[in-house]
Amino acid sequence: MPENKITIAIGGDHAGFEYKEVLKKFLADYDVKDFGPYTADSVDYPDFAHPIAEAVENSEFTYGILLCGSANGVAITANKHQGIRAGLCWEKEVASLVRKHNNANVLCIPARFVSEDEAKEITKTFLNTKFEGGRHQNRVEKISC
Repeated sequence: MPENKITIAIGGDHAGFEYKEVLKKFLADYDVKDFGPYTADSVDYPDFAHPIAEAVENSEFTYGILLCGSANGVAITANKHQGIRAGLCWEKEVASLVRKHNNANVLCIPARFVSEDEAKEITKTFLNTKFEGGRHQNRVEKISC
């Protein structure tokens, strides 16, 4: 993968299905792979969060985006992986901070608590914000067990 090309793994659960479809269109300029689900039928979010976290952790994708009702379940699941720093973001300012201060590589959006337009702004902010490093680098290095 070219060093400057951003690739995105996206998925979630049934509560995030509609927003996932919206964000896939919004992210048309990126290389995006849909990890499912592929319908709004009830599913278990770990079945989708784990494969996305593994793909990001293994550097197959630059970032992951996970969507579910509260985004807590997908964030908890993704963060079980040592190389993942998943941030639950309900507004663009939080998305900016998880990138700047935590070098988050997975964005978790609570579909039941934000509008489609807010989800787009959160995603755009996450993807366009760089990690600041500096004093934050040492903190990020202390995250893994």
